[in-house]
Amino acid sequence: MTGLDETVAPERRSWVEAANAPTCEFPIQNLPFCVFQRAGASESARVGIGIGDQVLDVAESAARGLLGGGAEGPLAAAIDCCRSDKLNDLMALGRAATRALRRAASELLRAGSPAVERDRSAAAACLAPIRDVVLQLPCAIGDYTDFYASIDHATNVGSMFRPDQPLLPNYKWVPIGYHGRASSVIASGAGVQRPRGQARLGTDAAPEFTESRRLDYELELGFFVAGGNALGHPVAIGDAEEQLFGVCLLNDWSARDMQTWEYQPLGPFLAKNFATTISPWIVTLDALAPFRARAKPRPASDPAPLPYLFSEADTNAGGFDIMVEVWLSSARMRDSGVPPVRVSAGNAADLYWTAAQLLTHHTSNGCNLRPGDLLGTGTISGSAAESRGCLLERTWRGTQPFALPNGETRTFLEDGDEVTMRAYCERSRHPRIGFGECRGLVLPASSPS
Repeated sequence: MTGLDETVAPERRSWVEAANAPTCEFPIQNLPFCVFQRAGASESARVGIGIGDQVLDVAESAARGLLGGGAEGPLAAAIDCCRSDKLNDLMALGRAATRALRRAASELLRAGSPAVERDRSAAAACLAPIRDVVLQLPCAIGDYTDFYASIDHATNVGSMFRPDQPLLPNYKWVPIGYHGRASSVIASGAGVQRPRGQARLGTDAAPEFTESRRLDYELELGFFVAGGNALGHPVAIGDAEEQLFGVCLLNDWSARDMQTWEYQPLGPFLAKNFATTISPWIVTLDALAPFRARAKPRPASDPAPLPYLFSEADTNAGGFDIMVEVWLSSARMRDSGVPPVRVSAGNAADLYWTAAQLLTHHTSNGCNLRPGDLLGTGTISGSAAESRGCLLERTWRGTQPFALPNGETRTFLEDGDEVTMRAYCERSRHPRIGFGECRGLVLPASSPS
């Protein structure tokens, strides 16, 4: 874990005026990475950095000599990787190279930057308005693993299906996860088709192959792997965060009726792998340094983490104080001009297992992680009803419908519903930073062939 450096200094300001607004998601202290393409242009996709309402073209900035002319070492290597149309090569270099690039970008974008003072028009030519670009998946995702890191979510769901034993005996000892489907990870804004599959509608009924009637979202964070580890070489808990590039928002779409029928004995399968939406912006762990939190306190009756999952540093600052929200709009709401309604608001600091523990456990058997691999936290829920991060919990398995402002209600998602997830960090004396949005529109199921 790293301390604060000049890139997150609260007093730092940018010559990009929009970055200095109090409500801006991408102040100069943030500088999230993305992959973008100018709308309607024939150019290839390229690596960008968000600043205010603009995106900085990293390769173009380097070509114009604005990112530290004559760069060498980690910075030169990082710049070279940004000529790619994916972030995997930059991720592969590890966090030291990303830090060097982030510092160079911060120096270029800060108010009073010598490079800008010399030639402001050249610097401005390296910016593109976010409204005029198409944001893509930020990297090629080789593998995707989803965890179950929220004890409140696990307890709520367990109590619905196993009221006598909501938490299974292993939960407080081992980070639970399953291998998701990387091929169906999609970028924010893409439509999500209602899946078909087997479901049993009554306890004594035979299963049917039908479209899901209990489609749900799951509010999560996704952590991207940097560097990676060789097969057979676990990552120690003290080194785990150096293997994490940054964080995005993640919606693990779930067909609850299919999940109930199929998850025993081997866990989620078709109920989960039809679509996972992620936000296109990756906020680095360095940008999140001012917003670190203690790991969620464990009651004295809970077991301490086994030694391979414990470090004092992780206990003291392994959490992230990130507010996470879900907003919903129905087709009728949009047609009537009714704005989206917030369905839930929680905090990632409520997770029982830290990001470092998730990565360490994943590699503890020698499993190799690669640059661009994605680790989902699982649904983020807190103890309050309004902090429950999925409709399964929010409506308590459909028994407590959620009221929309136009008189409609929801137990699960209907066709035409649009789900938008947002996240932000706020702390006294530090600029607010955001994560962009993770958005998906529910489309009708395809016609059977």
